[in-house]
Amino acid sequence: MRLIFKQRLFSWFDSYDIFDENGSPVFSVAGRLSWGHRLEISDAAGSYLGMVKEELFHFLPCFQLWNAECCIGNVRREFSFFHPVYHLDYQGWRVEGDFMAWDYDVTDASGRAVAHLSKELFHLTDTYVLEIAEAQDALLVLMIALAIDAANCSSQGG
Repeated sequence: MRLIFKQRLFSWFDSYDIFDENGSPVFSVAGRLSWGHRLEISDAAGSYLGMVKEELFHFLPCFQLWNAECCIGNVRREFSFFHPVYHLDYQGWRVEGDFMAWDYDVTDASGRAVAHLSKELFHLTDTYVLEIAEAQDALLVLMIALAIDAANCSSQGG
């Protein structure tokens, strides 16, 4: 499954549109007023699916992932040299980025590829391509991509 993740150009808070490979809308993400990032995810019909919420007062970025009304885990940036690494306390998944922090691989506890996230360059707003191995993991992979984008935005001061 392939999803295209595009940040909206004009909005007060972070907001994104997520499309499938045919250009049809799949998800919508709206930033909400909050201390730290708070990104609410809806399906194409506007039904609430979950949220990515930044936890404050951590040395490195940390985000809670909410599926409907349940917290299903956290994404934490780990201290590392040369390339970003994130730990996801959900089924032992791990996220590792390249040196430039443009590409990320998501693997499960056994090292099997779950998804690949690629940041596309030369766009006015943040744009990612999410290559997802299993369609049922799409929402969680989207949450991971949102957390990474928010962490990168915070670390760059914007």
